[in-house]
Amino acid sequence: METKNLHEIIAFTTEENLPSLQPSAEEPLLLENYIQAATSANTRKAYQTDVRHFIQWGGRLPTSAEAILQYLRHYAASLNSRTLSRRLTALKNWHLYQGFADPTSHPAIHKTLTGIRNIHGKPKKKAPPLTLAIITMMSAALSKSTRLIDYRNRALLLLGFFGAFRRSELVSLEWKNINYVTEGMEVLIPRSKTDQSGEGQICAIPKSQHTLLCPIAALTAWQERCDTHSDAIFRQITAGGNLLQPAIKAHQVNIIIKSIAMFCQLKEADTFSSHSLRRGFATEASKTGAPFGSIMRHGRWRHEGTVLGYIDEGKRFDQNAAASILNHYQTEEKK
Repeated sequence: METKNLHEIIAFTTEENLPSLQPSAEEPLLLENYIQAATSANTRKAYQTDVRHFIQWGGRLPTSAEAILQYLRHYAASLNSRTLSRRLTALKNWHLYQGFADPTSHPAIHKTLTGIRNIHGKPKKKAPPLTLAIITMMSAALSKSTRLIDYRNRALLLLGFFGAFRRSELVSLEWKNINYVTEGMEVLIPRSKTDQSGEGQICAIPKSQHTLLCPIAALTAWQERCDTHSDAIFRQITAGGNLLQPAIKAHQVNIIIKSIAMFCQLKEADTFSSHSLRRGFATEASKTGAPFGSIMRHGRWRHEGTVLGYIDEGKRFDQNAAASILNHYQTEEKK
């Protein structure tokens, strides 16, 4: 197949030629649009990047198993094996979508990728969890400020933690999604990573007598200080302190979390991210005895292994076998 340009190669991953997904009666969506809507926007963007990387290396589409093997060997030592695996998935989807045989299914490719993992594999870098102690410190620091941006950031911090929100969920929240009730508030999440079909999920967040940790109080304080002419809750603010209409972008949540951590002079502040909120919530909830099913449901996790990993990391020193030996030795010495 002769490809005219890069845009045509990766057209299956882009939205540039798509009309709005809310068509008028006169402009019904095309079948192509429904097919593309079956994959999340973030996934399509990742596939686009992955396919472009293969082409910029010198690959041609459709490609062969031999070319992919050369590609893997070229980047075996410089790219993470998880990145290479994802790029194979993008190439696989491109070929299947275009009606070509899948060259990534060749046994030699799977063998090669396994070998790369065994030789060059590295531990996955994870954002550290934001513990309750750190969240309290951050909230206390922000509460001393009268700047508009700090009211917004404090509301985002506490809502993000106690709601175990993903950054994409936070930036898409609108005031109409908030329902204040006697016990606290119910937050409607219209669409999320685990709800691509838009059935909607409710996250119930209770009130707290602890002023520094109450997400309802923080959100109310923010709401009182910003006009509600915009639907978005967490809106952009200029360097001069002017409130804009558009919501902050997903990547800006990471920047906000890092900036708060740096302001609080936390060690390795630049390693924190929006994911630290979800990890921290699961860890702290487990420490306080919250049932596993309750943690799963509240954080809207689909895979038990993910949550168990967070919980285990937070309990490494609980019922620790080495600590048991050391404590026994210390007890024996005192006798």
